[in-house]
Amino acid sequence: MPPETLQPVQEILSRWILIGQALVGSIGALAFVVAFIWKMLAVQPQSVLQAKQWIQRIVVGTIGVEVAGSLVSILTNSVPASATH
Repeated sequence: MPPETLQPVQEILSRWILIGQALVGSIGALAFVVAFIWKMLAVQPQSVLQAKQWIQRIVVGTIGVEVAGSLVSILTNSVPASATH
């Protein structure tokens, strides 16, 4: 593929990755705060356990998005220069 064809694709991927990470970060932070407040205010032990599980899911999901963004960046940057000519 010619370099002028590959460059716009890499730019679009980078832009969407940044948008996705920003959205997940913002929503994840809000969800984390709500789950933490839920845990603090919960009276029943089952509710506390559910809040802890949601906090774990939020943390794992946020880490997953960061890893996926890094992986896409690594993969798009791994295209050899000889393949673009």
